[in-house]
Amino acid sequence: MDRRDFIKKATMAAAGAAVVTPVSAMLQSTEAGKTPRVLLVNGSPRTDGNTFCCLKEIETVLQKHGIESEIIQIGRKPVRMCISCGGCRQNGSNGCVFDDDMCSAITEKMKESDALIVGTPVYYGQPNGGILSLMQRLFYSAGHLVQNKPAAALAVCRRGGATATLQTMNMMFEMMNMPVVTSQYWNIAYGAGKGEVKLDTEGMQTMRTLATNMAFLLHKIHADGHPAPQREERPQFMNFIR
Repeated sequence: MDRRDFIKKATMAAAGAAVVTPVSAMLQSTEAGKTPRVLLVNGSPRTDGNTFCCLKEIETVLQKHGIESEIIQIGRKPVRMCISCGGCRQNGSNGCVFDDDMCSAITEKMKESDALIVGTPVYYGQPNGGILSLMQRLFYSAGHLVQNKPAAALAVCRRGGATATLQTMNMMFEMMNMPVVTSQYWNIAYGAGKGEVKLDTEGMQTMRTLATNMAFLLHKIHADGHPAPQREERPQFMNFIR
């Protein structure tokens, strides 16, 4: 086997391992009468910084609309990156085999959550490395827990890089069949010093509008009780190395 054939077979084998569960097993149905619950994840190492202020603004509005919510912090401890070991496939997709950081806790909380909102500060035009590592492991190891659940991301920055950060986060949601909840503008707020983001009145209004839209969508989904759409089975993964 020459090098090209080896790379091709290895790539297809790795791609095949990414199929976690059949589509039918991933479809989530909503339970009529159940109070919707949103999990909000603070991707900042600062537990009471500007990212937390934005999430708190969202949580306040969600609760006014009768939505249960919880803000969870990823904290300052290291978060492992996904090493594509495939261990989560061997344990029946019950989560990542690494159980010594916040990924395990958030995986458990997603079992009872109906939607996900993730906030992150902007580091060099990108999301915080910890939140990226966590989301990649969560979606790879327990993707069936997020399928069809509405999601939104928000980015907080001093000056620039927020739109690229937001795009990075949203691409993950789109790959997981998660309806992306919008606002009146991109979900961005500006601030440098602690609490300064509250002075961004348009940014705070954007967060409140996001929360209102999330509440609206969740109430509609749960009132309808209609099962998630039936989708085609995943085709064989393709790449462009021939």
